[in-house]
Amino acid sequence: MKAIRRFTVRSVLPESLSALGELAANLRWAWHQPTRQIFAHISPDDWAATHGDPVALLGAVRPERLEQLAADPGFVAWADSLREDLAAYLREPRWYQGLEGARPRSIGYFSPEFGIAAALPQYSGGLGILAGDHLKAASDLGVPIIGVGLFYRSGYFSQAISRDGWQEESYPVLDPDGLPLSVLRMADGSPAQIVLALPDDRALYARIWQAQVGRVRLLLLDTDIPDNSDELRSVTDRLYGGGGEHRLLQELLLGIGGVRAIEVVSELTDAPMPEVYHTNEGHAGFLGLERISTLIGGGLSFDEALQVVRAGTVFTTHTPVPAGIDRFERGLIERYFSTDMLPGLEAPSVLALGAEDYEGGSPDVFNMAVMGLRLGQRANGVSVLHGEVSRGMFAGLWPGFDRSDVPITSVTNGVHAPTWTDPLLQELARTKLGTGDTTTADWASDAVTDGELWRVRGDMRRQLVHDARRRVTEAWREQNPDSIPPAWFQNLLDPEVLTIGFARRVPTYKRLTLMLHDPERLKSILLNPERPIQLVIAGKSHPADEEGKRLIQKLVQFASDPSVRQRIVFLPNYDIGMAQLLYPGTDVWLNNPLRLLEACGTSGMKAALNGGLNLSILDGWWNEYYDGENGWAIPTADSAGDAAERDALEAEALYDLMENQVAPRFYDRDADGIPQHWMQSIRHTLATLSPELSAERMVREYVQRLYIPAATAERAMTVDDHSAARSLSQWKDRVRAAWPGVAVLHVESGGLDDTPQVGDELHVRAHIQLGGLSPHDVAVEVVYGQAVHGDDLSDPAVAELSTPHARSAPAAAGGAETGGADLTDAAAAADADEPAEVPSELVYSGTVALSRAGSFGYTVRVVPKHANLASEAELGLIAVAH
Repeated sequence: MKAIRRFTVRSVLPESLSALGELAANLRWAWHQPTRQIFAHISPDDWAATHGDPVALLGAVRPERLEQLAADPGFVAWADSLREDLAAYLREPRWYQGLEGARPRSIGYFSPEFGIAAALPQYSGGLGILAGDHLKAASDLGVPIIGVGLFYRSGYFSQAISRDGWQEESYPVLDPDGLPLSVLRMADGSPAQIVLALPDDRALYARIWQAQVGRVRLLLLDTDIPDNSDELRSVTDRLYGGGGEHRLLQELLLGIGGVRAIEVVSELTDAPMPEVYHTNEGHAGFLGLERISTLIGGGLSFDEALQVVRAGTVFTTHTPVPAGIDRFERGLIERYFSTDMLPGLEAPSVLALGAEDYEGGSPDVFNMAVMGLRLGQRANGVSVLHGEVSRGMFAGLWPGFDRSDVPITSVTNGVHAPTWTDPLLQELARTKLGTGDTTTADWASDAVTDGELWRVRGDMRRQLVHDARRRVTEAWREQNPDSIPPAWFQNLLDPEVLTIGFARRVPTYKRLTLMLHDPERLKSILLNPERPIQLVIAGKSHPADEEGKRLIQKLVQFASDPSVRQRIVFLPNYDIGMAQLLYPGTDVWLNNPLRLLEACGTSGMKAALNGGLNLSILDGWWNEYYDGENGWAIPTADSAGDAAERDALEAEALYDLMENQVAPRFYDRDADGIPQHWMQSIRHTLATLSPELSAERMVREYVQRLYIPAATAERAMTVDDHSAARSLSQWKDRVRAAWPGVAVLHVESGGLDDTPQVGDELHVRAHIQLGGLSPHDVAVEVVYGQAVHGDDLSDPAVAELSTPHARSAPAAAGGAETGGADLTDAAAAADADEPAEVPSELVYSGTVALSRAGSFGYTVRVVPKHANLASEAELGLIAVAH
């Protein structure tokens, strides 16, 4: 018999064990090993059965066992000491509190998914895991972040593999009462809610769940409540489920509803509202519109409010391909914003923010990433290479500027070391190196011998092999409930064999099956009698991606071949729980995407934190961190004639590396059976990559390079009744109106002999027409560098030419000519944002030192200049010499 309804009944703990309830309620247990250890001690069998979930464990353990522990003074003291440790962690100042100068009082971090723990399955892949790691690192550093997402009743999906290798999806319904969540309640005890006005006089209501992630509060909005119609209750049914209007409703709720949820929390707790809002991908972009609406209600115009919102918004793009960006039909956006959802906002103003009004754009769509860039004064990609790719992809928003000038920087992703570093390696560092923090341990020290480190690496590989056998057996039983699993499952994989891992989402560009290009060659590598290799593979394809499912099927069918099935396995239902054994247990992590299509690729980072070496295309993070000792770079066949030839060449390069470099280094052993060169690579990887790849490094970068500057800019816009925002809005209007009259009329140069030499100085004089603007409104710059590919400047430098002086006569080098005009009034008027009489032509001048030999080139440009601009390219206005 099957139940028609199910729900969770939470256990009632004895009073002396109240500490366990507090420890289970804070998701710090997801990365704090001492807390995990006490829960495992309660009942090892139940701990394993509940997959390391303290909330589920306390519901599963027998009441007699709890009574037994409640009567054990030693256990009670243990639990109380961990509660005290948690309280100190939450209370005591950390890195952020030690920063000097002004810093944000609160930061709102919005993401469509969060991967915190396997017990809270609200993630699909790298974006969600990154968001979860961001919150954990922020907590450890004391950064005052509040996270905002959605609560999906069915999460992403559970994956099973059919007998013919086809991915099958199921959507188990989650009971939030059985998860580490609590309902946010009003002062009278009623559940807190937010509401959005929708077309056709409908309204969307959402309850607010909250999770405590260490010091960070995470809010998750849930529409599955009686206040909504059946149709609207399903808005938060699945992560990335549905399309079109369903996806739009999710993103409206995340952005607009998320800001309103923070307001509720602020009112209930007296916590400050965020000064900085971080949009993790474009899905949450509508949060900026909610803030604009609020500011309009306070008396600002739309454009004045936009200046405030831009100043305090950080936008992170995670995709290097246009297909990865959410785009909605303009008509759908117009319909939803022609309502009372956001008072004060008109649909045309909203549509302009997401318009692809640039070369190659479509007039029929609303682009969420474009809106994110227009609403955020600061933007970044997630690796150095991805930053470069993003500047090219979005260059149309800043016409006339070189890619290097496009105002998108990069903060390379990191991963949370306490979450992803295996406890065995943490314990080795603690006992031998004096710290459990593997990112700061001295891995070059001889306090840890090669033999000790090699044994731990072997134990981690052994854990993976046993887990793989268990998972394959359980998957068989689910598919064949009345059958006995095949005996060979118990010999699947070998804990002594070189193990390569590959696990990720399965879009086609990640090339899951590149390794199958030459099946017979791969078989010979796997079955090499002296240097065998085994592959452990996992990944999910989006339910609507039929091609991705075919790739999985092709790989599963290859792995089913009796000749190789003990050397290659596909593990179904890739999740955090699997990943925490998979990354440490692999000796080498494989990543072979099409180059420039991987934004970062954090899976290889997690392997590196455990001493795994990487074997990867030079894309994402690997492009900036590969050094020849921490792994291998798969050559890229950029000159290939077509995709098939490229795949063939890169697959052959992969086989060659596996066969001739990776395997020999692993199996080349000394008299004690230790691979000395391999150990050297492991130590080097742990010592050099662990600190660089940590999420703490990433969050510190966000704080210092983006959050603090954004908070400073936001405060400047809001003081004195937003006077700076009003002034900046007027200034931008005036500059945009006058810009068609701005031009570089003529450029003169001198100061060089017929044969220029390093150390000489080039004198530049530029005749500029300002079109009625003041000299204070612009910067006139000489842009110079090596001239390559004709007249293109490589890695150009910029120097500002001298601005005109008041009442100046013809000037020497470094000055400016104005024909005797008086510019004092013009400068004063510029400060007051008022027009003034400016000469029709000004002469700017300056010098450039020739510091390197070779081909040299230069040009002159004019760009807007204002103290409250974060970038010269911000307005997308430029005048260049021709």
